[in-house]
Amino acid sequence: MATEQFAELVTNALYEVAPDLRGEALDPKEKFNVQFEFDSMDFLRFVASLHLATGLELPEKDYPRLTSLASALDYLSEKLS
Repeated sequence: MATEQFAELVTNALYEVAPDLRGEALDPKEKFNVQFEFDSMDFLRFVASLHLATGLELPEKDYPRLTSLASALDYLSEKLS
């Protein structure tokens, strides 16, 4: 998969949790909880949505690697390539 496809997976998972984010500027390095005021439940819904979209098991120990667009793309690239 290409980086663009990974970015689409991540942004679609974000939009499932918070559809009002569609059209918002997304800073790749800023953490989602800071950028969008995600709380822990929003983040868990994001992880669940990402799991459904990718089929990857996303263990809790890897959650810190899913907290921003850039880190999530790195993580998906590593796991799906």
